[in-house]
Amino acid sequence: MLQYQLFPRSFGVNAEVEAVINCFQKNYDAIKSPENNLNSDGVLKIISDDLKELGFNVEESKARDDKIKVPVLFSLNNRIDKFFDADAVSADGKIVLEVEAGRAYVNNQFLKDVFQACMMYGVDYLMLAVRNDYRGNDDFSKIFQFFETLYINGRLQLPLRGIVLIGY
Repeated sequence: MLQYQLFPRSFGVNAEVEAVINCFQKNYDAIKSPENNLNSDGVLKIISDDLKELGFNVEESKARDDKIKVPVLFSLNNRIDKFFDADAVSADGKIVLEVEAGRAYVNNQFLKDVFQACMMYGVDYLMLAVRNDYRGNDDFSKIFQFFETLYINGRLQLPLRGIVLIGY
């Protein structure tokens, strides 16, 4: 089943975040793991029309012009000096979505996604979608435990309002 959790756990999801979760729920049978052995681009392609209906900009391909660039640093005359790519971004730039498959936990891709979202200008929420099952491992639960520790410990304060972990 589709799983999700907002961190910190001290408040619930808002309507905008719930709408993104619903995109995954609506397409769950086509993306669920391990039954569907899709890579992250395959999952994104399946949910992209629903995200676009919500006003999200969605990466169309890995081609340079199709990538979604989110500003990190600005230079003279407000030109973007540094940016990070995202899989999808809400129209207002406050929600960044990253869809991961095999690399989510094993290669610590989720940590890179968190770092990059923290650096992105104006981003309030990182929504991180990972497989429930990757080669017999429960990536969702492992990353859940990591975020749970991060937020309960309280030693590291992130500049995001929240991180939403979605397991498909």
